[in-house]
Amino acid sequence: MSKTIVFGASGQLGQCFKKLVADNGIDNFIFPAEDEADILDTDGLEKLFAQHKPAYAINCAAYTAVDKAEDDIETAVKVNKTGVENLARLCSKHDTALIHISTDFVFKGDVSSPLTEDSVAKPISVYGQTKLDGEKVIPVLLDKYFIVRTGWLYSEFANNFVKTMLKLGAERDELKVIADQVGTPTYAIDLADCIIKIIQCDSTAYGIYHYSNEGVASWYDFSKAIFELSGTNVKVIPIPTSEYKTRATRPAYSVMDKSKVKQTFGLQIPYWRDSLAICIDRLKQQN
Repeated sequence: MSKTIVFGASGQLGQCFKKLVADNGIDNFIFPAEDEADILDTDGLEKLFAQHKPAYAINCAAYTAVDKAEDDIETAVKVNKTGVENLARLCSKHDTALIHISTDFVFKGDVSSPLTEDSVAKPISVYGQTKLDGEKVIPVLLDKYFIVRTGWLYSEFANNFVKTMLKLGAERDELKVIADQVGTPTYAIDLADCIIKIIQCDSTAYGIYHYSNEGVASWYDFSKAIFELSGTNVKVIPIPTSEYKTRATRPAYSVMDKSKVKQTFGLQIPYWRDSLAICIDRLKQQN
């Protein structure tokens, strides 16, 4: 049976793949440790590819510290561009299809209708620019690739907005949350499930795809839903972006058009609030 290697296996999305693979009895996924799957170590990568001869490589590895990237440009470039280039070269050499995870941060966010795969990418942060640069190296080196852009990821795993809000909500009576940045909260389990389906249908419809859950929310809406669904009693105050200064500028609008991914792979995508309820229920069971 053809194998799939997951890079960045210890991160949030990598752990979601591990859960789905375990829950569904899928036995052809390989989750190498970070030290043997460093996307900047070309010799180590070559050994992995030669050993496993994967049909697919999923790249979840990324430099995602958005604010830190503004001052640590060199590392962001290495991981988000050079690392991707390394993987693309090896995928080409070993006839492996690359599934690369990208981001809504490749867009400026100055529009008011859902972003399609053909929308003009114009990043406004170092993180966004390095992720776009990583996207661009792939088609130059490789024919067999899926670039999946997503955003606002959360899950039971690793650090994310949902877990941060639950922690803060338990500690405080009142929270201020940005209300003028909108996108779609996306359960990373749903994204991982989408990618597994792409692999299982053995598709050759290569290219760029957008995936998030359905619906639209601001960070304020997202927070209100987290507290309501978890039964957390905290007052949430909406504020404009101008009141919450960050090192990197965020896109004001990150809603994605999912028509292409739904039509190509026959997907039904869950509504963001329904998936959030599932995640919060699972977090409660963990505790």
